[in-house]
Amino acid sequence: AGMAGAFLMEIRRGTQSALLVIRYAAAEPPSAPVEVSVCADSLEVRSGGSCDAAALPAGVRLAPSSCRGLRCLRGDGLHLRVRLRGAPPAADVVFTLRESLKPNKNFIFYCQSCGDIAVKDRKFLRVLPLPSENWSDLVEEWCCHPDPFARSTLHPQHGDCFVGDTFFLLNSGNESHVPESPKSKENTRVICKRCKAILGETVSSDTIKYYVTEVIIQPTERSFSPTPRSQFVQSIVAQCLLELSSAKSTFRFTIKGDNGKTYILIWLLNSDTLLVESLGSSSSHSDFTLFGDILTPSSGPVGTWNAIKVLYQSCIQCRNKELADAWENDMGVHPLKFPSETCLELLLILGLSTTSLPPSLRCMNSFQVRNSFC
Repeated sequence: AGMAGAFLMEIRRGTQSALLVIRYAAAEPPSAPVEVSVCADSLEVRSGGSCDAAALPAGVRLAPSSCRGLRCLRGDGLHLRVRLRGAPPAADVVFTLRESLKPNKNFIFYCQSCGDIAVKDRKFLRVLPLPSENWSDLVEEWCCHPDPFARSTLHPQHGDCFVGDTFFLLNSGNESHVPESPKSKENTRVICKRCKAILGETVSSDTIKYYVTEVIIQPTERSFSPTPRSQFVQSIVAQCLLELSSAKSTFRFTIKGDNGKTYILIWLLNSDTLLVESLGSSSSHSDFTLFGDILTPSSGPVGTWNAIKVLYQSCIQCRNKELADAWENDMGVHPLKFPSETCLELLLILGLSTTSLPPSLRCMNSFQVRNSFC
């Protein structure tokens, strides 16, 4: 009949409204008339003698009489807007990176890629937050005399863990995978002994920086539980964006590599989105396409995800250079630094997520759109 009945619903908790897209199975609209029934707790699509129905997840209740703006877009499907009967349950508050470490408990740092142990059975007496990476750039605004911190360095002692926006600083101790006398940027990299993934870099002779996208930290008594790489990266990056936007009222970010290059510009639009999607005929749930929940989506024919919506621009191969330079000099833009390889992974994840959206929802002005699940 040309209609698979697959649907995507983007719900905004703050406004208690939703955009519903009923997607075509083919590029062309169906030849037979399509009848869409919107009930409080279900959706039904009839076309050419076939009928597809799906029950909405618990907590999502629609107000059918509020349906408006019905239109048919080629390549997309049917679009309409509808209001909700009350807001869906609030999303779990995202845990901060600092909350994953507690003083006076023993932790193991695992390589996220292969599960090999990077830091074994380390007990921290102090877990302390670091200022933002660009804090020194603001010193001139704070002080009317020469920088009093110019010769000061923040290096953790053996029982310390310093937490930055995207990394942990540890005392190197006796870690065997740390270069003894780094002579170049390449030699400062901390490499997993088993899979050769980049875990971090040496900051000084006794300090290591581990990136949050490269290690999994768990209490000693728990065993390592693997997470798909793309799911882990997008979840961690989403947490960074949420935490910084909440703490600093910052909504624009530059994603930089450890080589100093800017790879991506990201603009956080909202963090109150709930996505509901039929799973049967959707292609948007591959390992790469979405900022997936840490938890598995609800079972059955319909999945739900807590999501943030972001706009992004690629900066590789000198793309968007003027915009990137403008953001670089804007104090309202916050830089986030990751290994260069991870920046490219993230760019791939963003691109594949964009292509999974209906064509009409993929761009906003000159930016590309991505629903980023946390």
